[in-house]
Amino acid sequence: MKRIVISLFWICSALFLLVTADVQAEGRCPPGQYPIGGQGVGGCAPIPGSNGGAAGSSGPVATGRWIKTWGAIATAVSTGDMGASVGRRSKQEAVSEALSRCATHGARDCKVGTTYKNQCVAYADPERGSKGRVSYSVAGCKEEATNRVLSHCADIGGGQCKVLYTDCSEPIFESF
Repeated sequence: MKRIVISLFWICSALFLLVTADVQAEGRCPPGQYPIGGQGVGGCAPIPGSNGGAAGSSGPVATGRWIKTWGAIATAVSTGDMGASVGRRSKQEAVSEALSRCATHGARDCKVGTTYKNQCVAYADPERGSKGRVSYSVAGCKEEATNRVLSHCADIGGGQCKVLYTDCSEPIFESF
């Protein structure tokens, strides 16, 4: 019996040493790296042949970039003319195009009503004779922008409002 206890002790001790030696192999470093330095100055370096370091890792690689695009709507109160732009690379380009399109038929009082980037827009007109005003709404999709603009137009006295324009300014993916 004594011999079995002593043998069991040595087997457990050997297993304990194997387990703790494995756990301490990487010390304070993340998996795939080993400790370097000493005397209070330490760091970690990738284990050669492992994916623990940046070099040779098979992580995701960028293949391009997303470019935001802008849109704008301009209206003229005197004539009721409207101009819109979509998919422009800068806010200023979108504003300039919307103002230019608004003035196409001679309107001289065109003003920008809204600008947006990487979103959708809806434009609604109140029914004739109501005290409502032209309304705009920007949202993540056309349906949401349409619902919002109709609700807003009705809330400000537009009665039965009619959506006259919807569009989305989508981002552009540019490959490297």
